[in-house]
Amino acid sequence: MPLPTYTRSQLASRNGVDRDEIWVAYRGMIYDVTGSRHWRQGTHYGHWSGQDLTEELAEAPHAEEVFRRMQVVGELVE
Repeated sequence: MPLPTYTRSQLASRNGVDRDEIWVAYRGMIYDVTGSRHWRQGTHYGHWSGQDLTEELAEAPHAEEVFRRMQVVGELVE
């Protein structure tokens, strides 16, 4: 079954403020980080939820394997 697709605008509304969900995108996939204690306020070490974090991850002290713990909820479309 294919994953649902979401636009950047739809992703942006999942920031923990406009809606309860807290989502981030990485390499075209959208992850639900709502349950992560690191994203409780919609931010994580200066990174904002509701955004594509692909470029920002290069500056993170961890690698992309952190996303393996998160649920994929859809794909980001342009």
